[in-house]
Amino acid sequence: MTDTPADTENAAQIRRTTLYLTLAQVPAGKVVTYGQLAEMAGLGRAARWVGRTLSQLPNDTKLPWHRVLGAGGRISLPVGSSSGDEQRARLRMEGVSVLNNRVDIQRHGWRPVEHSG
Repeated sequence: MTDTPADTENAAQIRRTTLYLTLAQVPAGKVVTYGQLAEMAGLGRAARWVGRTLSQLPNDTKLPWHRVLGAGGRISLPVGSSSGDEQRARLRMEGVSVLNNRVDIQRHGWRPVEHSG
């Protein structure tokens, strides 16, 4: 049995929705990496897909895209780009320190409480 284009699009929409719901939970003043966000959303090792998907968000999105960073806390957006400047400004407004285009993940990283049982 093969997937129809509608099945494929539905699966893609479910992945995006799951990603967006997970991203919406990242609190102000905290950050996650693309890889962590993918893992938290149950999408496995999909860091690049997460980055590509977030780059396609509409300009007026309410999702906290600025709280997602590259590996090791690196800001992926170029210095001097409008989106990169916006990301740095938003993070600083939330109390996140940005130094040498990086954020201290140990200090600002989000670790959602995991419930067992």
